[in-house]
Formats: sequence, C-alpha cells, structure tokens
Amino acid sequence: MRIGYYAHHHGSGHCRQADKLAALLPNDARAQLTVFTSLDINSYRFTAIDEQQIVRLNAEDEHPDDILAGRAGEYWQPASLHYSPVGNGDIQKRSHQILDTIFQRKIDLMIIDVSVEVAMLCRAASIPYLYVRLPGIRDDAPHLGAFTGALALLAPYPKALEFTHTSEWVCDKSLYLDFISSQKAESYTYESFIDILAKLSVGGEISAPKSTNLPSIETQLTDKSGATIPIITVIKGYGGHKAIDEKLPELRSLLPDALIVSLGPIDDDKRCYVDISTEVDDVTPFICHSNYLMMACGLNAVAQAYHYDTPLIVVLMTGHIMNKPSWLKR
Repeated sequence: MRIGYYAHHHGSGHCRQADKLAALLPNDARAQLTVFTSLDINSYRFTAIDEQQIVRLNAEDEHPDDILAGRAGEYWQPASLHYSPVGNGDIQKRSHQILDTIFQRKIDLMIIDVSVEVAMLCRAASIPYLYVRLPGIRDDAPHLGAFTGALALLAPYPKALEFTHTSEWVCDKSLYLDFISSQKAESYTYESFIDILAKLSVGGEISAPKSTNLPSIETQLTDKSGATIPIITVIKGYGGHKAIDEKLPELRSLLPDALIVSLGPIDDDKRCYVDISTEVDDVTPFICHSNYLMMACGLNAVAQAYHYDTPLIVVLMTGHIMNKPSWLKR
C-alpha cells in the first residue's frame, strides 16, 4: 500500500511525528511513503526517508491581494474550515501539488496530521484518509467535520490520557497508538551529561555571567545525589516558544543559583536569564538527568519525557482548540 502523510507546517513536531512513524514501517512500505510539508530542509531534516520522498509544498500564507481573507467572518467563512483565503495563488498551487502527487504516485491512503483543510480537500476528491487526532478539546465544527470524513482517527497517545469530555463516537473511531517513540536513544550517564554541559558552556551560546559558572561548579555536579546546584532544562520547539520565554525572568528570580539550560529557539532579550542556550540533536540526557524540566505539552516532548521520572513544570499554551489538560494527569 502506498501511503501519503501530510505534516502540518506549525513547528517541526508534525514532521518529526511522520519521521517516527516511517521508522516503524517495514522497508518496502517505508520506501513507498510520501510526506507532504511546507517546511524547508533547514527547518527539519528527515532521518527515516529520502529527500525524493518529500514533497515541499508552497506556503499557505495570506496575501494582500487575496479576494477574501483566510478568516473572513460570518457568512463568508465556511463552517467546515478554519482557514480559507480566496484567490490565493500559493494555496491553489499547493492544492494542485497534493492532488497531482497523489494521482501520479498512485497513493492509496492519506494520513492527515491535523489539517482540516487538507482533510476536506481529500474527501472532496474522493481520496481515503486517516486523521491524526491530537489531545485536548477539539469539538469545533471544522475538527468534527474532519473526524467525520475520515475512515478512522489515529491518536498517538495512550487512551488513559483521553480528555474526559471527548464524544463517545470520536473515541470509538480512534485507534490509540500509545506514544510513538523515536529509535532507542543512546544511554547517558550523569557524568557524561555533565561533560556535555561543560562543552556547551565553552563552545555553545552562553549568556552573560550570573551567579552560576559551569566550569567552576563542575566538581559539585559530578554526583547527582550530592549536587548542591539544581539543573533546570527548558525545552522549546519552533511551534511556539514565546510563552515559555516569558516565564524565564520569573524562573530566574525564584531560583537565582540554578543552572538553567535553554534548548531550542529563544528570544534575544531572554538569553540573559539562562546560563546556556543551544540546540541539540538529542535531548535524552537533559530529560534523564536534569533536576527539573520546563516545557509546553507538545506531543513529541511528552512522548519522550513520559518514560523518565524527572519532575516536569508545564507551561500551558492557551487557545480555544489547543488546551491539553489531560497531560496534567501525568
């Protein structure tokens, strides 16, 4: 069976989810997988599939000369869509890219990672699809329409974390996949983690000196059970990091002597509140050996942190369809 996977453009998490799924497929099925995304190669590099299996779509941003805006308001905006500019050339081109690729590559089934609009495009074109359903409150008309039009729903999290008010028919239509983990991560000792921090403090982006200075306290951190300086790792993705950055001044004020590590994007004016700001390929040692983690409840981050007992400080991301209260059960 030839499968297509549409990965939503918001952040790199949807591409990462597609990559993890691809890694689980048998070789012959993986070779026939096509991923559709508007992220460029610098925003996310796939590891489980080749570049020729990726269709780089036109962006779907609004233009000043669009006939109607993406959210045109009552009586102009179809209730089945979240976002639908009229007269937008890029969206016309990306729609053609999707449908033409499905036809040319004889794709049998699409997996739609949260895009209501692409789901409706497939349903209108008589293309069968599975819809990836993220946790939280998603009972608005566009989401319910996408759920209804799908052959089945994929829930990449444990059923135990399902939101209590989710409709019974949605649960019945969902296949719960538990958390989809990346390939087995390398095992890191606490000493190797401290060595990583020491190297980052020399070669990475390090903020102006504060009360903590890693080289001078490295000897105090070699034994986690006797460490006197807590290590707090703040993990952020490109899907939205500003809400977490806004908490950094308060975090530094509450814990002036802590070693605060920021992984992922960070606003320039917030760098002074952390000791190390960098990006890494593998967050496993930070999740495993930090004293505390601070992050939003993104699906990929939770899937990885779920298997460790490191205390987690959750920064809730507000929004009418983006609430994730069920994660707080953890």
